[in-house]
Amino acid sequence: MCAAVPGYSPGFKRPPETLRLKRKRARRSEAASPPCPRADPARTPRPFPRPGRRNPFSSLDNAPRPGTGPHRPPGFPALQEPRPPPGSQTPKHPLWQFLDPLQENKSTWKEECSERADVTTLTNDLHLPVSIPDVSSSPSTEFPADWSIKTRLLFTSSQPFTWAEHLKAQEEAQGFAQHCRATSVNFPQSIQEPKLSTELRCAFQQSLIYWLHPSLPWLQLFPRIGADRKIAGKTSFWSHDETLQQVLMSEWSVSFTSLYNLLKAKLCPYFYVCTYQFTVLFRAAGLAGSDVITAVVSPTTRGLREAMRNEGIEFSLPLVEETRSKTQKNSETNLDTEVNSPETGKNTEDGEEQGVSDDESFSWLEEMGVQDQIKKPDAISIQLRKEKNEVQVDHKPESVALVKGTNTFTLLNFLINCKSLVAAAGPQAGLPPTLLSPVAFRGATMQTLKARSINVKTPVHSCYNDVFSLEITGPVMPHCLHTLTMLLKSAQRGAFSAVLYTHEPTAVFNTNIERILNKETMCKDLTKCGLHLKTLDQLIQLPTLGKSSIRLLEMRDYAYTWKS
Repeated sequence: MCAAVPGYSPGFKRPPETLRLKRKRARRSEAASPPCPRADPARTPRPFPRPGRRNPFSSLDNAPRPGTGPHRPPGFPALQEPRPPPGSQTPKHPLWQFLDPLQENKSTWKEECSERADVTTLTNDLHLPVSIPDVSSSPSTEFPADWSIKTRLLFTSSQPFTWAEHLKAQEEAQGFAQHCRATSVNFPQSIQEPKLSTELRCAFQQSLIYWLHPSLPWLQLFPRIGADRKIAGKTSFWSHDETLQQVLMSEWSVSFTSLYNLLKAKLCPYFYVCTYQFTVLFRAAGLAGSDVITAVVSPTTRGLREAMRNEGIEFSLPLVEETRSKTQKNSETNLDTEVNSPETGKNTEDGEEQGVSDDESFSWLEEMGVQDQIKKPDAISIQLRKEKNEVQVDHKPESVALVKGTNTFTLLNFLINCKSLVAAAGPQAGLPPTLLSPVAFRGATMQTLKARSINVKTPVHSCYNDVFSLEITGPVMPHCLHTLTMLLKSAQRGAFSAVLYTHEPTAVFNTNIERILNKETMCKDLTKCGLHLKTLDQLIQLPTLGKSSIRLLEMRDYAYTWKS
């Protein structure tokens, strides 16, 4: 093969004739150039080294990387490269002239490594869990009421959760019976053998029950906001059948009215109406610091608020009014400091000009005789300009609307007759809103939250410690969260922590409303609503979390701390 291909060298140990000619030509050009006068190497600055040439006979796979040395067997010392003595003359082609570019590239290689490390660190940070805000509390015997709906609870403890596993059929039946009969069970501060406590296991089953309408087992009916992807592709034979849609809405209206009647009679403490655009929380009189029935709607839009006004529903925007009052106080403070300012009269004139009506503001066009040539803004544009601040809060927590007293019944009729309550197209087309309640009502279906226990070993110093966890998934309502914490307080000996995952559109339900008039009377009237007395006492308290909700709950030595 060597004779067939001229210049062929096995292993590329001998370069072909073409490369030899190029090398000879380069040497001849160097010899033809005039010799430069030799200067003192100590005074002459060393020229900037050129980047080293890549070996044309090496492939990209086996080419040496910058900053890496040749492979040597273990146990042999590293070879030191020879360096010229100081002050000596540098030969024409020394070995270290070709190594200097590599030395120079070491800094570049380190910079690349640091950049790669930064990218790796950033990539790892993206996979870290979301940091919990540092709004914490001091230890307390009780945590505040959280009116938001949780989608997942994760309890962790150093004590096992074996008492919550593999409930017997009799224990499940007893838990269902206790829930339907609204039986309250009180436990001691600490249970010695939780796994052998039948009462604890029955009460755990009782705390997982909630009521739902409508019930379609092949669809996930909570959450409804942003659930199009989960519902898409599943059977919805009613979406193109108007008769079936009317039947579903008729049954839903009966169930909705039944829930409101229970709420009015104080036999139901609260319930949720979950639509594909917003969520409504109805609370009985006496809960959340109010002496009348309240309904909180979030998020809202200008169109929804305008439709409610047209139906005669009186409502307020608590967060908008709070911001407006703070701004007004700040402006009053600024006016007090600028009373003697020469620009005060000018600002007053500006305020008077802003108070002029829009019809008078365009009167100067008629005086000039050009009112027909210039298009005058219509009434809708003028109204939108006035309501600019109100429109800016659409779909935000600040758009929460509060309805009180008899206006909640008007809101009930409005929601029943509102055509936009149900989606007209998409995966949720024709599907009535979801009703969630802690007690039974007409047309409701009993559902249970899903619970499972997990055991994990975590490294601590040079050994592994057992960490036990209990996961609860589903629409976790406020009463369920409090009941579970009461059970864990006794079963886990007053030491556990919980991470709470909130359905964000409902976090604003913790907005403060007003102070209660007679707490004792209200608590006495709500004793038949089906909740534990301690849970009821918590829900009566005035909301203190504002727009936020509890994200982390921890108990140590039978004292709560939380972060929101």
